[in-house]
Amino acid sequence: MKQNILRILAVIPGIPMLLNGIGFLTKPEEAAASLGMDLLEGMGRSTQIGDTASFFIGISILTIVGAITVRGRWLYAAALFLGLAAISRLIAALALDAAMATQFIGAEIVLTLWLCIVAYFINRLPK
Repeated sequence: MKQNILRILAVIPGIPMLLNGIGFLTKPEEAAASLGMDLLEGMGRSTQIGDTASFFIGISILTIVGAITVRGRWLYAAALFLGLAAISRLIAALALDAAMATQFIGAEIVLTLWLCIVAYFINRLPK
């Protein structure tokens, strides 16, 4: 029972990540706008869509694999990417004249902590 609850908690953050990733592949203008971005042109558009979709889909795959295998290491990997995104946003705002994306930084920190806590409890399950 406890294992199934942890599996559900592990996959919850991956659901909106998957939707964002798919959004960048199917409706990139809307997906970019939802993150406060303009859709770029030319090679920049290719990079923006490819990198952003892979970021979101990759995180969702890591959470799904973590939930299926009941292995916390996969959730820690997803948390690493989210945590680095928050740190990178802070650096962009503090040192590179970007706007402070408080709502996105907050969400990334909350999801990072969520995944780390779930991974911790998954790793404590009897094997």
